[in-house]
Amino acid sequence: MSNSSTSDPLKPFKLKTKQQELLIRVSILCLVYILAFITRLFSVLRYESMIHEFDPYFNYRTTLYLTQHGFYDFWNWFDYESWYPLGRIVGGTLYPGLMVTAALIYRLLHFLRFAVHIREVCVLTAPFFASNTTLVAYFFGKEIWDSGGGLVAAILIAVCPGYISRSVAGSYDNEGVAIFALLFTFYLFVKAVNKGSLAWGLASAFGYFYMVSAWGGYVFIINLIPLYVLVLLITGRYSMRLYVAYNCMYILGMLLAMQIRFVGFQHVQSGEHMAAMGVFFLMQVFYFLDWVKHMLSDTKLFQEFLSITVTCAVAAGGIALGVGMASGYISPWTGRFYSLLDPTYAKDHIPIIASVSEHQPTAWSSFMFDFHILLFLFPAGLYFCFKRLSDATIFIVMYGLTSMYFAGVMVRLILVATPAVCLISAIAVSATVKNLTVLLRSKNKVAQIGSTKGTSSAKSSSKASLDQSQPFQKNGAMALLFGAFYLLSRYATHCTWVTSEAYSSPSIVLAARGAHGNRVIFDDYREAYFWLRQNTPPDAKVMSWWDYGYQITAMGNRTVIVDNNTWNNTHIATVGRAMSSYEDEAYEIIRSLDVDYVLVVFGGVTGYSSDDINK
Repeated sequence: MSNSSTSDPLKPFKLKTKQQELLIRVSILCLVYILAFITRLFSVLRYESMIHEFDPYFNYRTTLYLTQHGFYDFWNWFDYESWYPLGRIVGGTLYPGLMVTAALIYRLLHFLRFAVHIREVCVLTAPFFASNTTLVAYFFGKEIWDSGGGLVAAILIAVCPGYISRSVAGSYDNEGVAIFALLFTFYLFVKAVNKGSLAWGLASAFGYFYMVSAWGGYVFIINLIPLYVLVLLITGRYSMRLYVAYNCMYILGMLLAMQIRFVGFQHVQSGEHMAAMGVFFLMQVFYFLDWVKHMLSDTKLFQEFLSITVTCAVAAGGIALGVGMASGYISPWTGRFYSLLDPTYAKDHIPIIASVSEHQPTAWSSFMFDFHILLFLFPAGLYFCFKRLSDATIFIVMYGLTSMYFAGVMVRLILVATPAVCLISAIAVSATVKNLTVLLRSKNKVAQIGSTKGTSSAKSSSKASLDQSQPFQKNGAMALLFGAFYLLSRYATHCTWVTSEAYSSPSIVLAARGAHGNRVIFDDYREAYFWLRQNTPPDAKVMSWWDYGYQITAMGNRTVIVDNNTWNNTHIATVGRAMSSYEDEAYEIIRSLDVDYVLVVFGGVTGYSSDDINK
């Protein structure tokens, strides 16, 4: 009677084991989402809400134009204030994904009655998409390994310096949304390969379209995926799932990518895209051979047919490629593409590419600075992937190895390698912790060794040896587990320090410490641009080195001779000649360019090493 009357009042709120796990996962993901956002706000708290670096100012200016004039005018905008007297066709010379994304967020916030300026949206776009990247990393890790690996991947990528360097508040550059699009496209494609679903294949095509609209690094996707498919074909892993996934992604993705004016017909005429087309036709050959194999019962006859078909297909592909390149229909690889395959190419043939600091080869210290312990977990993760080979793990292995090679060639591409390093390292952490916790949870069970006819002394000796070894195994597992968590805590500390001290300082506002330890702010750049805007005629032409072109047009609102879109080397060389010549000769060059004002950065007084004299 008493047992029936005293029912548990909290019983309706008790969750089953799976529900508890789901609640914990969602809670961790929410915390990681918030962490990824707030850890990128150091610069806003330390200085103010501002755009960083050089290229983001052009992106901000075009986004402002888009919100004020609409998409049609933006798409057909001819900018008279850039590259005087040549001008620039803006709509056909940029990737509009970043601007359109920020403009849509801005419109959505205004629809919800949040009165924010477009500059605030631009400043916080990169942290917002970094938070979204953590969610994609979780689902990607879950797809290639398990939910534990996905959670660890989300945590690692949320604070990894290699990604934070391009996604802090104020870093309004293409990479801010492109890494999200890159990882999202890879996740959708791997999902399509695992499921063989038409819907997932189409979704990966739309993800690829967003990546193409956001960043020129989409070339990495359209070459890595065909390489992955080719490896699966060579290793005998061809399946209808792979056929459906790749064909849907390539055909629809190609048609959508061609709608971006800056890409256009390059997708079917450029040498960088020919690998994808070749693998597409190879897939049709494999499908045809698979059908013939089911139709023919004679194995010997099929082998002869196979050799003839493959030979003819390779010959036809080679002839088509040769004719296309000879006729000029297929354009050769660009200099930037060659510089990735040959690190010395840019230095010998395109000095302006080699002169950019982020295009230099990567030092070992940079890897350690941006990856910390992930640099050592990465090989361990590769080991676990090879132990459990599948279509998904083969993809992440290829992504990791190729991206790490390109990261070694160019500092900037550490950003592309970061998601792969975080995912593979997460697999190592998840598998190791899981094995150690299983060992700790195991009960002291003594196995029966020997036959049932064994003596009692043999049984007692086996029990004693197992009883003695079990505590040592558990103690070792406990020590390794504590060591792993200690290393991860040091990783978090390192990431926070790097984010605060190295990657949260805008180049347009400089800070230093005075003789007495007081903080000194150098705001000379913005003051100079403000002076230009207030004290020069609206149609004045300003000549400076190309580094400052975007900032002058965005903040000074004046026409520039050259800017950061280094498409005309002759124009830049003329400005460089004027900068380095004697006054009489420089004056004649400047007058020939119809220049009204010359902006020169001199850092001799304050010891600023990045002035024009050092360039």
